[in-house]
Amino acid sequence: MHDPTSHSHTIEFPRETEGLPEARRTELVELADGDEFELEIMPVKKRVGDATVRMLTYNGSVPGPTLKVAQGGTITVRVTNHGDLDATVHWHGLRLENRYDGTHDTQAPIPVHETFTYQVHVPDPGAYWYHPHIREDYGQEMGLYGNILVTPSDPDFWPAANRELPLTLDDILIEGGQIAAFRESETTHVAMGRFGNVMLVAGEPDLSLEAKRGEVVRFYFTNTANTRVFNATLPGAQMKLVGADAGHYEHEELVEEVLLAPSERVVVDVLFPDAGELELEHRTPERTYRLASIAVTDQQPEPSYADEFAHLRTNRDMAELRKRIEPFLQAPADKTLAFVAEMDMGVPEGVPVVYACPMHPEVVSDEPGSCPKCGMKLLAQAAEGTTYVCPMHPEVTSEKPDRCPKCGMRLLPANLVEAGGGHDHEHHGHGHDSHDHEDHHGHGHHRHNDEGEAGEEHGKHGHHGHGDEHPGARAGDEAQGHGQHGGHEGHDQHGHHGHHDQHGEPEHGHDTAQGIEWEDDMVEVNRMTTPANMRWKLVDRETGAENAQIDWTFHVGDQVKLRLVNEMDSDHPMPHPFHVHGAGRFLILARDDVVEPNLVWKDTVLVRTGETVDILLDVTNPGRWMAHCHIAEHHESGMMFSFNVAPTA
Repeated sequence: MHDPTSHSHTIEFPRETEGLPEARRTELVELADGDEFELEIMPVKKRVGDATVRMLTYNGSVPGPTLKVAQGGTITVRVTNHGDLDATVHWHGLRLENRYDGTHDTQAPIPVHETFTYQVHVPDPGAYWYHPHIREDYGQEMGLYGNILVTPSDPDFWPAANRELPLTLDDILIEGGQIAAFRESETTHVAMGRFGNVMLVAGEPDLSLEAKRGEVVRFYFTNTANTRVFNATLPGAQMKLVGADAGHYEHEELVEEVLLAPSERVVVDVLFPDAGELELEHRTPERTYRLASIAVTDQQPEPSYADEFAHLRTNRDMAELRKRIEPFLQAPADKTLAFVAEMDMGVPEGVPVVYACPMHPEVVSDEPGSCPKCGMKLLAQAAEGTTYVCPMHPEVTSEKPDRCPKCGMRLLPANLVEAGGGHDHEHHGHGHDSHDHEDHHGHGHHRHNDEGEAGEEHGKHGHHGHGDEHPGARAGDEAQGHGQHGGHEGHDQHGHHGHHDQHGEPEHGHDTAQGIEWEDDMVEVNRMTTPANMRWKLVDRETGAENAQIDWTFHVGDQVKLRLVNEMDSDHPMPHPFHVHGAGRFLILARDDVVEPNLVWKDTVLVRTGETVDILLDVTNPGRWMAHCHIAEHHESGMMFSFNVAPTA
């Protein structure tokens, strides 16, 4: 039998740092209409915590240069590739000329040591970014990303603020003092995407910022992670949600936290009412991570925009769109896309088998099927003599799928641990269990458990993050979290109730961890998954076409209602950030038939586990455009398609 977990080529991308220049600070570059700019892909060595690692950069910094351009302008960017492999640069969210979109559909890849020139047009105000579109899983994780800020032509587009600050949110997987290896021949971590164990804000694991008491700072957050969803909050400050991917919201509103899936942007104005030490945090239902520290001084800003901050505006252009979308709310969808996984991890030969869930290995069945807790396909394993082992403490074994008494991690079948390599995933930084929030001081303090084991053991199991986790509790089990708009009991971040099937059993997703996989709950199995044994699919429900087989044609001026269905009937139900390239922008119409309460132009939407999202694509730009899941490993495994936009019919 062919073993779908095996691989014949294990050549890895380089990780050596000898002879490389030190990483530079990210620069802000203001460019006028018609200006030219040189962008170089190049390796550097960069200090990340206690490790010095090899990274890839644009112009020597992580993130790359922040490009600031006035709305309506066009700049020329000459990209020279001194990286490890062929490259393109995708200008994420921009409705530019199709031939400069930076995909395999629109250009030949840039060979190593060669150059390509892009004409980058910026028609819409907001926060955008640029990144690779060849081996995105590798290049993006290694540091290839940077922001583009488009200044509005309308001076009142944004509310008044003292200053602006773009911040990328990312994570990176460090093993043995290096960024965990990437194979040249294939993508790994295809099941869930590659989670990191070190958080990076603006490329730094311990970012320190300053603010003035009474100052209003506009933060442009961009999630550049391969797969992690961030839930950002700033206790002690006031946050006002003002914008997202491609513009401002219909209604400004005060929020406690903001959610960003991979590739999404969120724009918040932050008022610092008091002097003191604050921490930007990432909060999940089970733990809190410190992302950055902010020292607020007693110095007063000049001028003060506190009164303007208190005023919550309604933006007329978006309010008028509310009227225009009314006919589409009850109209049937023009196209329906389903999100589905197929997994083939092989079957042991010559022995009886049982079927177990990698995320809940206590779920075991004599027959193939799906896990009743999460919906994932049960994987075959030898029934007799199965030994379960802790990947982090291999001396801990059991004949039952228990948890490790040292670190709380689920014990996995020994054959999976051995096949996955059993690498450690040490946690670097500043996380803590949400149950111990009151005692946390932002410095990675550890608890002691009842058995007297040092709490640091809890920070060394397979969940990648900056800290420990309450043993026996998971983000995907029975946790409840906060919503983007403050949260309400029994609702998710968009006001949705948890779903139940016809038998009254709760579906995985809305009623547990908000339909989000906050951490990697099956580390070794995830590491082994490649496009050979894990296939992610976008399926046209009308024709049955999958991924690259999908053949859609629209015309400039079309308003296309797309229904995005994240199927529970899938080998691994999980959330997906769905991104549409520069054919146009879209509005979210409804989530699970609940009308979206606050409109904003988007290019990416998170479709949670088991969720159905309706969007209205405003088609404005001719060419051949891509649409895909923006979990980098899903994209590389084929979860994408291209469609055509013809001139006005």
